[in-house]
Amino acid sequence: MRGEEQSTSIRTRSHITLTKVNFLRTPMIRYAFFLYLCSSKESLKQKYMLTIKQITENTDEVIRGLEKKHFKDAKQVIAQVVEMNNKRRSAQNSLDKNLAEVNSLSKTIGSLMKEGKKEEAEKAKARVAEIKESNKSLQEEMDNATADLQTILYTIPNVPYAEVPEGFGAEDNVVEKMEGVIPELPADALPHWELAKKYDLIDFELGVKITGAGFPVYKGKGARLQRALINFFLDQAREAGYLEIMPPTVVNQASGYGTGQLPDKEGQMYHCNLDDLYLIPTAEVPVTNIYRDEILDEKDLPIKNCAYTECFRREAGSYGKDVRGLNRLHEFSKVEIVRIDTPQHSKESHKEMLAHVEGLLQKLELPFRILRLCGGDMSFTSAICFDFEVYSAAQQRWLEVSSVSNFDSYQANRLKCRYRTADKKTELCHTLNGSALALPRIVAALLENNQTPEGIKIPKALVPYCGFDMID
Repeated sequence: MRGEEQSTSIRTRSHITLTKVNFLRTPMIRYAFFLYLCSSKESLKQKYMLTIKQITENTDEVIRGLEKKHFKDAKQVIAQVVEMNNKRRSAQNSLDKNLAEVNSLSKTIGSLMKEGKKEEAEKAKARVAEIKESNKSLQEEMDNATADLQTILYTIPNVPYAEVPEGFGAEDNVVEKMEGVIPELPADALPHWELAKKYDLIDFELGVKITGAGFPVYKGKGARLQRALINFFLDQAREAGYLEIMPPTVVNQASGYGTGQLPDKEGQMYHCNLDDLYLIPTAEVPVTNIYRDEILDEKDLPIKNCAYTECFRREAGSYGKDVRGLNRLHEFSKVEIVRIDTPQHSKESHKEMLAHVEGLLQKLELPFRILRLCGGDMSFTSAICFDFEVYSAAQQRWLEVSSVSNFDSYQANRLKCRYRTADKKTELCHTLNGSALALPRIVAALLENNQTPEGIKIPKALVPYCGFDMID
């Protein structure tokens, strides 16, 4: 989940504004989504690594992609990268030239000494000493240029795919698919935070007492519903071939940089200063970092992992009605799916992940829509991203519950996550992940959409996990 709330006015593929959805099964929308899933092989050839090679060989293409993401001063920043790289290469070339001269002189010195030409040998030795001294400043120059280059590269986001729409924010996202029926609730229908109080499911005030706002306490059937959803999501992921991982919920700085949360989202992460560790905002971080500095075997790809963790986000600057109840929390439960794949297969993996999340929402009987995010609303690290939103009937608004992203080789380049091909070449992997699913807004929609005079109905798929079919 990206953390941004989505507007209720979002473009369709034909750029028609939707203000209220009365029907959710539209053939043209399904067809638009189908076009993405069947995208041409030509798009597989795109390799947005944001390596130095990519930037220097495809400078204009990279700049256009960064401008689509509205990356500030893209031309100037890329010009800086090229300049720093030229400095680094110049220093490296001088060092290589000096090394070649030292090697040549060393052989010459030996020959001169054998021939008794001591004076000439001493001159050669003096030249070697002179070169070695100059190498110190050259090495320092190269090290500084390399460090500066690395620093600026960390601040440059991934380049979006060509099929990512232009746009500045949520209002420019494209509705790809809608499904389900929005329930018609009575005029006195309650929002989930009032339902939670009525049925003693969640105590928000107690969470404030214990910790602070955004840390709710789940009680009774509310706690059991949380556990039921977690187990249901994990079981569904395992049935789809994902290996369950139980990772740490704190990570070191290298892990944060590896997946791109650092330095981009440092202000949104909880930092344990004494130990220099970070509470994870998503299981994506520890699970993907399992493969940092690894060379995998092509025959083992795609790797499919899933993980349930608590997630922690500061959400600085959030306020107002859109953050009431479960709409935005500092701590929440989420099941994440992660894939490591080859460039040739990663789009197929993305299709499968989208279908998996869609299947979960269908089983939960929730009305949902799928959005293709525009360049201005995408995350720092993604090359393409689709959001899933469910309709919250009492609030009469869409709530984001999942983002499913393909990062191309961007994260892998930071992680140095590679694979060895059948012909023994080493290539960068592609990484993908998605929420499957985040619990808070799912719970909000389940409570609101299923409220009746007798109580709150539990979807059939969850009854075996809950042990009850009604909250009353």
